[in-house]
Amino acid sequence: PFVKAFSDLGTTAIKKNAWIGGSYQIIDASITDITQDELCLDASIKQGEKIKTESVKVHLDSDPVAGMKRTYPTLPPCNPMHLNHASKQPIDNFVRRMNRLCNIVKAYSATGKMIQLGVQMGGKGVGKLNDDMYLNQVPHNRFVRKYFYDMASEAALDATILCSKKQFTNRMKMTVMFPEMNPSMDSYRIGTLLELARSIAIKLAEQNLRVRVCVQGSMGVGIFTGVPKQLNGVHTLLQRMDWESEPGEENDGMVGDFVRFGFVGKEHVINAQKSEKEGEPDVEQDDVFLLICPQNMIGLESSIIGSLSEMVDAAGDRPVILLNPDLVDKVSAQGQQSIRGRQARIDFASSFETIFQFQNIYYSGTSYFPILGSVVKLGPLEPWVAHQRRDLMNNDGEVYLPVYASETAPENEVLMTTFAK
Repeated sequence: PFVKAFSDLGTTAIKKNAWIGGSYQIIDASITDITQDELCLDASIKQGEKIKTESVKVHLDSDPVAGMKRTYPTLPPCNPMHLNHASKQPIDNFVRRMNRLCNIVKAYSATGKMIQLGVQMGGKGVGKLNDDMYLNQVPHNRFVRKYFYDMASEAALDATILCSKKQFTNRMKMTVMFPEMNPSMDSYRIGTLLELARSIAIKLAEQNLRVRVCVQGSMGVGIFTGVPKQLNGVHTLLQRMDWESEPGEENDGMVGDFVRFGFVGKEHVINAQKSEKEGEPDVEQDDVFLLICPQNMIGLESSIIGSLSEMVDAAGDRPVILLNPDLVDKVSAQGQQSIRGRQARIDFASSFETIFQFQNIYYSGTSYFPILGSVVKLGPLEPWVAHQRRDLMNNDGEVYLPVYASETAPENEVLMTTFAK
C-alpha cells in the first residue's frame, strides 16, 4: 500500500480506474534502496494485459497523495527534536518514521516488527522490555521492582530537564500499573507505591532539585469526609519510611532540605522568600511537585480537580508530576461530578502529558491473570509500544514481544488486531 498511498502512481490508478475499474492495478512492490529520508521501490503495474515496472521514491515524512487522503487519513510527522533526543541511532530514527507510514496505511502489525528490527540492528532498544519479569507472580522479585523504579525515575528526570529547556510541558503524569501497583487487584502493595515515589524524589533531589511530595488530604463535607482507600495513611508512611537521610547515611540531610512533604493545594506551593530575621536562612522554593495518586471520590464536593488546578496554577511553570492519577468524574449528588463543569474538568485532566507508562493488558476484564501483554511509553519523547507476553518452550522463561508501536496512545481496537491468538 505504500506505493498506492504515497506516490503519484496511486493518483494515476484512481484516475484510470474511474472509467474502467481494475484497468490499472499496482500488483506488487519491492524495496530496492533505503536512504536517510527515502524508500526507493520498484512497483509492478498491470495495465490491461501488460505488466510493467516503475521506480518510485517515498519520503519517510510523506503524506498520502490527494486521491488517497480519505482512504488513508494522515498523521502528524515525527518531531525531529523528539527523534534525536530519544535516540542518536539512525536505525531508531528510521523505525519511528516508518511506523508513522505503517499506521497511516493501517499496516499495524508491521510496526511491532519494525521495533524488533531496530533492536536487532543495534539500535538503542526503543520500547524493549526485560525478559523473565514474571509479573504473574506476586509479590514481585526485588530486581523487578527496581527495574521499574529506575525506568520511572529516569523518565521523570528527563522530563524535568526538557521542561527547564521549554521543550516539554510542566504538566506531566506517570501511569505505573504492574500488579503490585494496581489498587483494583488484591496483589496491590502500598509499599511498592511508596518505594517508587521515594526513588523518583531521590533521583530529582540528587540533581539539586527541591521536590515536594504531596498526597491529597481529606475531602468532603461534614461527617462525609475522608481520603481514598488507596491513600489511607500514605502521608504518614511517607515521612516514617527510611529515606537514608540521617547523619552519616547516603542521603544525609536530604529530607527537609531537598525532599519535603505536603498535601494537594495551592497553600503547599512554597516560593523563594528572603528571611525577615537576621541569621535565619532564606526559604528556598520548591522546584518539582510529585503528587501521589490524586483522585476523585464518590460523593458531594469530593472532586480533587479544584484543589489540583489551584496548585498547578500556583506552581507556575515548575514541573507538576502526577503519579497514577484518576481524574475521571465519580458519582455525586446534585450532578457536581457529572454535569456542571464537566468539559472543563476533562480539558484540565487532558492537559497532563504522559512521561512514563507501564500498564498490563489482561485476557479478560474480570480476571487479572494470566497477563496478555503491556502498553508502555518509557520516556517523555519515546513512542508508545504494545507488547505481547509469550512463554518460552519447556517453561524456559517468558518474553515481551513488541507487536505494535505509534507516536500516540494506541486504541483498544487496534491493539486487539495485532495480538496473536
